[in-house]
Amino acid sequence: MDHQFSGHVAVITGAGTGIGAATAHRFAADGYTVVLVGRTEATLKQTAQTGPDAACMHPRVADVSDAAAVAAVMDEAAERFGRLDVLVNNAAVAMPGTVDRIDVDSYRTMLATNVDGVFFASRAALPHLEAVQGCIVNVGSVAGLRGEWNQAAYNMTKGAVTSLTNSMALDHGQRIRVNAVHPGLTLSRPYYRDAMAEGTALQRRFADRVPMRRAGEPAEVAAVIAFLAGPDAAYVNGAHITVDGGLTASDGQTNLYAVDA
Repeated sequence: MDHQFSGHVAVITGAGTGIGAATAHRFAADGYTVVLVGRTEATLKQTAQTGPDAACMHPRVADVSDAAAVAAVMDEAAERFGRLDVLVNNAAVAMPGTVDRIDVDSYRTMLATNVDGVFFASRAALPHLEAVQGCIVNVGSVAGLRGEWNQAAYNMTKGAVTSLTNSMALDHGQRIRVNAVHPGLTLSRPYYRDAMAEGTALQRRFADRVPMRRAGEPAEVAAVIAFLAGPDAAYVNGAHITVDGGLTASDGQTNLYAVDA
């Protein structure tokens, strides 16, 4: 394990699966003490148990949409470990639906987790981060930059994360850095791996739009998050880095000159 960040502390929300779990493992491998936040104790424990050897990872069950609960997590982490250096706002839920078809409960669930959760966690972490000139890395989505079909409410919530990143970078840039990564489709669940298997109709449509012709791996997103949190990004503030294989480099048109379509 690389002990470059030994003594540093990171809180990662949504750390039970996917990008959150991969980010927790990356930070632990880099030497951080990592506080894993999520709603399901079993998945948080699995993340901790499957981490790198000698990893220092601590599961904490909390719903990020509960302001008091998430504040307690931040305060406890700073008190127990003496500091808080990095907050990774990763927790999010996605439920499909157009504006006229999505049910109100799904809409409010996404608002609560994807928007309230980022806001509450950031607010609670701020005084601790400012004390050590730490940073926040928000996990947005290419859906918050461009938009996706049948994901109106989810797109809206991720657009809010984009805007909050900009505002906090301006308001708090003298003391902390605030940046965002925006993944494209990432193979964060078994369902995605099955749906994107080589030769499937979805995989062929995906390859038509993404120059790298594949979906991303959670560890590839985690690597960019780790960069933004580290000293090599010391003058990076208010940045939005897409991790999408080149998807958003396109104007959206299919390749008119492809010979293997």
